[in-house]
Amino acid sequence: MKAMILAAGKGTRVRPITYTIPKPMIPILQKPVMEFLLELLRQHGFDQIMVNVSHLAAEIENYFRDGQRFGVQIAYSFEGQIVEGELMGEAIGSAGGMRRIQDFSPFFDDTFVVLCGDALIDLDLTAAVKWHREKGSIATIISKSVPLDEVSSYGVVVTDEEGRVKAFQEKPSVEEALSTNINTGIYIFEPEVFKYIPSGVEYDIGSELFPKLVEIGAPFYAIPMDFEWVDIGKVPDYWRAIRGVLLGEIKNVQIPGHEVAPGIYTGLNVAVNWDKVDITGPVYIGGMTRIEDGAKIVGPAMIGPNCWICSGATVENSVIFEWSRLGPGVRLVDKLVFGRYCVDKTGATIDVQAAALDWLITDARQSPPSHTPVERQAIAELLNTSAS
Repeated sequence: MKAMILAAGKGTRVRPITYTIPKPMIPILQKPVMEFLLELLRQHGFDQIMVNVSHLAAEIENYFRDGQRFGVQIAYSFEGQIVEGELMGEAIGSAGGMRRIQDFSPFFDDTFVVLCGDALIDLDLTAAVKWHREKGSIATIISKSVPLDEVSSYGVVVTDEEGRVKAFQEKPSVEEALSTNINTGIYIFEPEVFKYIPSGVEYDIGSELFPKLVEIGAPFYAIPMDFEWVDIGKVPDYWRAIRGVLLGEIKNVQIPGHEVAPGIYTGLNVAVNWDKVDITGPVYIGGMTRIEDGAKIVGPAMIGPNCWICSGATVENSVIFEWSRLGPGVRLVDKLVFGRYCVDKTGATIDVQAAALDWLITDARQSPPSHTPVERQAIAELLNTSAS
C-alpha cells in the first residue's frame, strides 16, 4: 500500500531547532520523528512511501535513503531549485506536493494515507482505512477529541451525525467552538481527489482543498479516533514531548540506553563519578558525555550525546542537545539548549553568543574558556536573570 509523508515545511515555529534540522528529523531521544512514522506505516502494510522535501532536504534524504533499512521503499519529490549552486527550497503546499508527484507519474492509484512528518502517533491505520472505504469517502480526516479549553489551539472539524464534514473552524474561541474534534493532519484519500487539486500552483490541503470538497458536496468525512498524538508544532510542544517520554506518558517511545539506576538511562561510555554527582530521574544522558563532580541533574531531563556538564552546573527539567558544554555554575531550569541558543518552555529564545554569554553555554568541542570566579558568578547571574 502507498502513503505520503509531508516533509517540505520550514518549521518556523520550531526555530532555532529547524535552522539546522528539518522538522521530520527532530530527534525524540536520538530517534527522528519521521522514523516513528515509517515504523507505523510499515506495521499497517504501507510500504511504498513518497516524501516531499524542500527545507534542508538533504538531511532527510541522507538519513532515510531508499528506506531499505526501515523495511519500506521511499522516493523523494524535491520542491525548489538551484540558485548560485545551492539548493533553495520552495514548498508548494501540502496538496500541491501531492499533485506534483501525481503529475510526474500517477503513483497514487488506490487508497492512500498522508501524514504530517512532525507528529508522534500511535494510530490504528488499518481500522481507519476500513472505515474510510465503508463510507465511500474520497477524503477522510482522522480527528481527535480534545478538552474544550484546548480547542483554540487547533483547527476544529465540524461534522454531521454520519461523520460528513460540514465546516471548519480555525482556532475558534471556547465560546464559538462548534466541536471539540480537531484536525490531526492525518488523512486518507482516494485518487479521485486529484480532480480537485490544480497543477503547477501552491495549494494547501487544510485551507484550500478541504473547503473546496465541502463546497461541492463531495463524500468527505472525518472520523474521531482515540489514539496517542503528540504534535511537535512549536518548541514548547517538543519540550513536552521529551518530558512525556521520560515520564512514561508516551507509550510508543522507549527510552534508549542502559538503566544504570532507577530512572537514570545512559548511552555508551558516559564519564561520570556517580558518587560525586546529584542526579534524580527520570534522566537520559547520551553516549560520550562528561558529567563533572558536583554537577546536579533533576529530571525529567535529557542530556544529549557528547555533552560536557561542568562542576557546579544544574540542569533541571530541561533538554540539552548534543555537543553542548554547560560551564561551571550555570543553572538551567525549564530550558532547552540547542547550539548557541537557550530557549525557555514558552519559546522565548536567547542567542548566548550574541549576548556575549557563550562561555557558559558553548560547543563541547571548543577549548574551555578561562574566567575568574568573580566573572563566572556575574555572568551566571546575568544568564539566569535573562533566561527566566
